[in-house]
Amino acid sequence: MSQKQMKEAFVSNHNGTSVLEITEGLCLPAFCILCRGLLIVLSPHLRSSSHTWRTRFFIDFAFLIVPLVITLTVFSTFVLLEYLIVIIFGAGLFYEIYCRRTCYAGMPVQKILEKFLKVSLESEYIPAVSCFRVINSAFTAVAILAVDFPLFPRRFAKTELYGTGAMDFGVGGFIFGTAMVCPEVRGIYTKGSRLCYLRKSLCSVWPLVLLGMGRLVIIKSIGYQEHLTEYGVHWNFFFTIIVVKLITSLLLIIFPLNKSWIVALSMTVLYQLALNFTPLKSFILYGTDGSGTRVGLLNANREGIISTLGYAAIHMAGVQTGSYVLKKRPHIKDWIKVTYCVLLTAIGLFIALYILQVTVEVASRRMANLAFCIWIVASCLILLSSLLLGDIILSFAKFLIKGAAVPCSWELIQSPGINKKHSESLVSKAERKEPICCLITAMNRNQLIFFLLSNVTTGLINLSVDTLHSNTLWALFLLNLYMFSNCLIIYVLHLQNKTIKFW
Repeated sequence: MSQKQMKEAFVSNHNGTSVLEITEGLCLPAFCILCRGLLIVLSPHLRSSSHTWRTRFFIDFAFLIVPLVITLTVFSTFVLLEYLIVIIFGAGLFYEIYCRRTCYAGMPVQKILEKFLKVSLESEYIPAVSCFRVINSAFTAVAILAVDFPLFPRRFAKTELYGTGAMDFGVGGFIFGTAMVCPEVRGIYTKGSRLCYLRKSLCSVWPLVLLGMGRLVIIKSIGYQEHLTEYGVHWNFFFTIIVVKLITSLLLIIFPLNKSWIVALSMTVLYQLALNFTPLKSFILYGTDGSGTRVGLLNANREGIISTLGYAAIHMAGVQTGSYVLKKRPHIKDWIKVTYCVLLTAIGLFIALYILQVTVEVASRRMANLAFCIWIVASCLILLSSLLLGDIILSFAKFLIKGAAVPCSWELIQSPGINKKHSESLVSKAERKEPICCLITAMNRNQLIFFLLSNVTTGLINLSVDTLHSNTLWALFLLNLYMFSNCLIIYVLHLQNKTIKFW
């Protein structure tokens, strides 16, 4: 076989791993981000305004990126050990913060908690949503290159037909995260007629058309390896995003935001019924002639075209989640209720997923069937609830230490129910300004550029390095250097206050 064929075979015909293993790996970054915040709260040096951006970048990189790289590679079978280490480390930091608290030092724990529940916070910005989008971007960036190296477990690669692989989460998670902060949820397109709204939605996809066409031309012209059953011959991720955007824009003209979950459920159920009781499933798997033909545009791209129905349903579920989570809630106790509801919904969906996979059909990325959609939404909600829980714990740590300020976290505001003598203990005017040195904020700010940069550098490394025969140390070095370079570029753009947009 040629080098191209060998690489294509290396990433094909895999059956995935268990839902539990993927969930364990997915939620680990949430605990790492919490530990990073606790470390900043504990260390006066790290909270100093004179602290250099270089050191903060290295700290963020060490807590956000490095754990993802090792979890997806050499420590893939030791995730529970990683959890144990992170939990012990985080518990130790929290204990030190409590012992060194500068607020309510002589007060029992119960009284401190009562006062904490009365604290207000700045709810215009929800750090968990930003962290969710960044974790998904970083996870995808690591996986798209790591999958070409032998140290990447094959069970994490994209599944061929049925099953759940870690990489199968990428596109679904991206769509869900984008939907949570889409213009409809943020109320950007509230003014004007529905026709005007539709026109704005159509205009917003033209950069994706150019990116999709550009990727298609480049891939075909250089003979780059492709996983054919992922999208088809000509289809790619950008085209999926375009179609999903158009479908959901039309749906949101017809249905109100708070009914998005009904639309999502109806779409997936009807789609699954079509797969079970019509020739649609046979067409997706084997083409119109039943022998896997790729003749004709529809046959050539059948997986990518038909699966947009499932991804559109995931988008609508993300819209419902965003419209619920992004509501203004000024008190910590309100966010505890939100975290509880999101977690409970995730658990309910995982139970439904188990029943579906036993009685109806196993999850399939290739078809984006009902089980796949429920798995994606449940995984997104469990990650989101983990991040919300981490934000609440971090807010309590900041509540105990006067002057504590952590990038990409809630800002605490004095509550009328709190004793006036402690009014200075929450946050000063200067501290309410979010520190600019933050990798999470930088990646969230230029997420599309980070994604494009990761794809370009992945291609360059694949064209210049024999990834199939790289040893573990060399592969780890390349993966960390690749992520370090991409993150540094995005970080510098953020420090220069630059947001690169195509529209």
